Formats: sequence, structure tokens, C-alpha cells
Amino acid sequence: MINNLLVVIGALLLIGFISWWFFVPRKENAVNAKETKDHLQNVEVVVDGGYKPSTVVVKQGEPAEITFNRKDPSSCLEQVVFPDWGINEFLPEKEEHAIKIDTSKPGVYQYACGMDMFHGKVVVE
Repeated sequence: MINNLLVVIGALLLIGFISWWFFVPRKENAVNAKETKDHLQNVEVVVDGGYKPSTVVVKQGEPAEITFNRKDPSSCLEQVVFPDWGINEFLPEKEEHAIKIDTSKPGVYQYACGMDMFHGKVVVE
């Protein structure tokens, strides 16, 4: 009887943990772009098991680029796709790769790895 109760309690705890892990929203790590000397907004995104930071904020109407620094060797993260802007680029491992982005219209623009498993977004405001 005690063993059955322990199994039920363990199963409920496991279900609770899995539900929390997949369904509770996490705090996003948004980063504002920094302006360089030549008036270009730039943000570095580290690609290592995902995108860090996963949210980039840029000012509308000012030139901007995201510099991806891929540290993860997996083939999934070797490509980044911005469907709204028609961008699909290869990210070389252990190298910085800058991608210019369109800041002409405000909005939230999603991007993802080539397999659409890891996601990030650009907020133009």
C-alpha cells in the first residue's frame, strides 16, 4: 500500500514538473541594440543550444544588424532563417556572421534555425 502511494506521488510530481517545464512562460532575455560609431545598431547573439539573447530590440528606421556567433556544432543551428525578410543564411561555427535587418516597419519578426526547433525574435520599435 505504501509503495503504491509513493508511486502515485512520484508520478504526480513528475507530471507537475513536465507541465511546468513546457507550459509555464519563461522570462525573456531581451537586449537592446547598441549603436556603433558609424550609426549602425548592432546586437551580438550567441548561438549555443539556442539563441542568447533570444529577443533583440532595435529602433525603427535606423540601420541595424545582428552578429551571430555560433558556438554550437550541431547542424540544426548552422542556418538561421528570417521568413518575413526572406533571409536564409549559413552561420559558420566559431566565427562571427553579421546579418543586416530591415527596420523600416515596426513589429515583431521571428527567426529560427534551419529545422525550426530553436527560435528568436527581433522587435522593431
